[in-house]
Amino acid sequence: MMISARTLLASAALAFAMAPIASAQQTPPQGCSDVMHDDFDFWVGEWNVYAPDSGPYQGQNSITKTQGGCLITEHWSGASGSSGESMNFHDPLMGAWRQVWVSPGNFIDYTGGLDASGAMQLTGEIYYPGNGTRAPFRGVWTPQADGSVRQHFEQADADGNWVDWFIGIYVRQDGDPRAAEAAAARGE
Repeated sequence: MMISARTLLASAALAFAMAPIASAQQTPPQGCSDVMHDDFDFWVGEWNVYAPDSGPYQGQNSITKTQGGCLITEHWSGASGSSGESMNFHDPLMGAWRQVWVSPGNFIDYTGGLDASGAMQLTGEIYYPGNGTRAPFRGVWTPQADGSVRQHFEQADADGNWVDWFIGIYVRQDGDPRAAEAAAARGE
């Protein structure tokens, strides 16, 4: 069987083109080991979330770190039936932390980083697909001395004033003294 020059040339070109792909697939992932990739680790865990001042159960949140330490994912399940997910990462193109939140009711995209006290502060915009409105939005995650995390979201009103949107106290599920209350609220 004789192989044409065209077939031989095409085979050689394909092999040459595939070499970098095969090589890249065999290269172990580098991960994100720089110190800034650990800035939001205080939020990683399994949480019950309550309103402030010993308020009622608000929902549960599962925060995991994946992709070689490059990505933190959030999976929210609210007591009222709300849900949502976010991707959180130190964006090397922006040189800042970024969160992109997606839920049936709203989309949030904001950036920022740690402040001097160690709280994560992000500022950006919220979008409501139901009515097409947008507004400035900001969030602050503050680690507390007892291991909990205080989450505070604010939205700017039409006059530019910041108004509370959500305040939650994150308590680790494995040490939550109110775990029975949270489980009952979930119907467990």
